Amino acid sequence: MSGDCREQAPDTDGGRSGGIVSGSGAVTSTVSNPRLWLNPNKKHKPESYEDLQLDFAPSIFSSLEQYLPPSMLGVGRDDKVKFMREILLKYLPHGERHRVQRHREYRQKIISNYQPLHRELFTIHPEAFFVSSFLEAISDNGEESFRGIMSEPSPGVFTFEMLQPRFCELLVSEVGNFGKWVNEAKVRIMRPNTMNRHGAVLDDFGLETMLDKLMEGFIRPISKVLFPEVGGSTLDSHHGFVVEYGEDRDVDLGFHVDDSEVTLNVCLGKQFSGGQLFFRGTRCDKHVNTGTQSEEIFEYSHIPGRAVLHRGRHRHGARATTSGHRINLLLWCRRYLILIFIA
Repeated sequence: MSGDCREQAPDTDGGRSGGIVSGSGAVTSTVSNPRLWLNPNKKHKPESYEDLQLDFAPSIFSSLEQYLPPSMLGVGRDDKVKFMREILLKYLPHGERHRVQRHREYRQKIISNYQPLHRELFTIHPEAFFVSSFLEAISDNGEESFRGIMSEPSPGVFTFEMLQPRFCELLVSEVGNFGKWVNEAKVRIMRPNTMNRHGAVLDDFGLETMLDKLMEGFIRPISKVLFPEVGGSTLDSHHGFVVEYGEDRDVDLGFHVDDSEVTLNVCLGKQFSGGQLFFRGTRCDKHVNTGTQSEEIFEYSHIPGRAVLHRGRHRHGARATTSGHRINLLLWCRRYLILIFIA
């Protein structure tokens, strides 16, 4: 057996079975203090929290609600929020709590001042956003239907037609409008990640709710089937952003892994040459820099509207964009609650 730890499924419950998880990880039957049920109540339909100003993303609360003890499932939404917020703050380190609060304040300041150009983008409209083949596969909601619209040119890398050309045009236009506002207002913004100097975090100027719906209703069902070993069915949070490549922008992107369980990458346009994605196989943290086998080598050329879906741990990078301007939508899909409470 090789020592590169490929494709290992995480042990998410440490061998424990039903009960309530206490701060120490022990199983107990009391809820005198805010605690969670170990296994989610999958029959319970969570409430929506999108209309509330919260410390954490609304999808976090919707996902966490399924882990509430039975006595809490029937109480009012405000009481649920109070209960869940207390748990989130209890388990997050102080530094992380402070970071989350500051980011929320930063985001709210931008949203309250930025005037969107295309407001129709800020609420999900499936028929206007997605191509019909993608919508049909989501409606059928099965492995056969998903694989029927996809190709898997390399193990664990799936490509498929996803976005309507008009949606791509509008999103590129909205990002340009946001960039113009940033320059005119002399606002200092956070960039998508530590590797990209150009682009924007879509969540930071009002698209968080729309992207939550994209993840929950469209990417999570696919990930449940294609990526069960990384918790595809439990994706509950995201980091959504665009990156830009070309002259006076980023040129290429070095070899790396993403901070996600599952990554969606869709080219939005425009005219460009180069910029191919290159993949080099999946590794665990300990062996992320080990050598590549010949069957793991794959390069993908971007096509506007066509998506690439892969594990975040799948090592990859981007070749130089040699001419023109390339802009891509990235959605890093994560298991926030599992990592905090269960792992």
